[in-house]
Amino acid sequence: MIRRLTRRGLFHMASQVLLLALLLHAGNLKAELRPLPEPEKPSLPSLILIGDSTVRNGDGSGGNGQWGWGEPLRDLFDSSKLNVVNCAVGGLSSRTYLTNGYWERTKAHLKPGDFLIMQFGHNDASAINDDQRARGTIRGSGDEAEEIVNQLTGKPETVHTYGWYLRRYIQDAQAKGANPIVCSPVPRKSWNGDSVNRATTSYSAWARQTAESEGVPYIDLNDIIAEHYESIGQTKVEALFADKHTHTSLRGAQLNAECLVAGLLALKNGDLVRHLSQAGQSIDAAKAVQVITPDPRPILDDSSVLDKMPLREAIPTFYIMGDSTVRNGYRDGVGWGEVIGRYFSAEKLNVVNRAIGGRSTRTYMREKRWEDIFNQLRPGDFVIMQFGHNDGGRVGDIRFKRRPALAGTGDDAQEVTLDDGSVEVVHTYGWYLKQICTGVKEKQAVPIICSPIPHKNNWHEGHFEPDFAEHRAWCRQVAEATGAYFIDLTTIIGDRYQQFGEVKVNTLFADARTHTNAEGAKVNAECVIAGLKLLPTQPLDPFLRSE
Repeated sequence: MIRRLTRRGLFHMASQVLLLALLLHAGNLKAELRPLPEPEKPSLPSLILIGDSTVRNGDGSGGNGQWGWGEPLRDLFDSSKLNVVNCAVGGLSSRTYLTNGYWERTKAHLKPGDFLIMQFGHNDASAINDDQRARGTIRGSGDEAEEIVNQLTGKPETVHTYGWYLRRYIQDAQAKGANPIVCSPVPRKSWNGDSVNRATTSYSAWARQTAESEGVPYIDLNDIIAEHYESIGQTKVEALFADKHTHTSLRGAQLNAECLVAGLLALKNGDLVRHLSQAGQSIDAAKAVQVITPDPRPILDDSSVLDKMPLREAIPTFYIMGDSTVRNGYRDGVGWGEVIGRYFSAEKLNVVNRAIGGRSTRTYMREKRWEDIFNQLRPGDFVIMQFGHNDGGRVGDIRFKRRPALAGTGDDAQEVTLDDGSVEVVHTYGWYLKQICTGVKEKQAVPIICSPIPHKNNWHEGHFEPDFAEHRAWCRQVAEATGAYFIDLTTIIGDRYQQFGEVKVNTLFADARTHTNAEGAKVNAECVIAGLKLLPTQPLDPFLRSE
């Protein structure tokens, strides 16, 4: 009897081990078999990490020499001020972290004031449906979906895009009062000559698009780390990896964690970086600014934009107002306002670009930049304006850098308290444009409103569909209400992009989505000129160069 029980027990144990191995192999281990850490001090705010094995490898002990960056990140924060809770799980994608039940368990620990950093992508490129892992997601950041019967579970499932799952985590975290931050996936040890292969047109781009659409901070960890790798060279990078191309050694994980903090410093996220440890504080903030991918809406200081050239009073002046898509001044970015002067005769017209990166209609007026132009205006001058890229977002939310305007063109208003304790009355996007146009006409000058230039990632089955539909409508409404001229620049550029095709359009940008390079700025400037020539009475035609 004892022998029979022992054999039965051994058989049972063997069965359990086999089942465990199969589940591990499938990457579909149930949540109860993969414990997740919890905040050590619930009374403190927490930084919670979700992701895959590049964030947390195994049990975090560095087994097989492989480490994720989430483990050494703890050393860069003061544990007496902040919990760093690494809830990443190896082998999972943005999809399976949700469908396997890990997100529900992680979300239960989120509370108001916490932070959530997400980094997925390495496993999202896997097959959507197979009998091994079934963890892939649809490429992109849209709302596409695919109905499947999961070969691994045997159950029906709706599979979404990579960006859809990120949005789910963002929205759920915000509903809990937490602050989500999106990261692109860390790069693999993959080179093209002396350059690291990046995910610029895939997971980095889709992560950025998702973060921008939800109005949350984004760190291009893929690019930051790749720049570090290129700076030290392939030989030294070899020592940072514990396998052929994906998983870092302890030193590699430490470097990646330092890059993550560099990104946080570049974001100027004071609520989080104030919890850095002495080691975290020692990371060079200036260096972080150099390695961070350009902010999609960079903010520049006054010294970057003040034009000292005296105006010739005998001829009219063409003032240009806008954001970084009009005047960039950051890395390789060039705005159309920086090149449009070449199309006008310098003997007939002063061209003055007063656009500045990072500004919205609201901040341009709050900083008295419009007031400065108003005080210089003379009868017969022209003022062309193009805003919108920085006007969206939640008014009052510090993550939007105090720049969003209210939606619409009405007289709605909302009071917000600024960082210095002062109270600002925020108006609608259209309200600010109306104030500018009314002021221009008061000075007997000519106002011209341009709708925003489109983002480049608006291709659908070979057709370019420009965004900013609401802003285009609002610009047109304001122009009609104030008697200003209107140029639908969004559509004009969109038509030009359609003629060029997606491959050509991608060469016109200095970043993943928003800012043009010199060639792209020239294309957009030519579109502005085309729009000016379509205006009734063609008021700028006499000032154009004959060629």
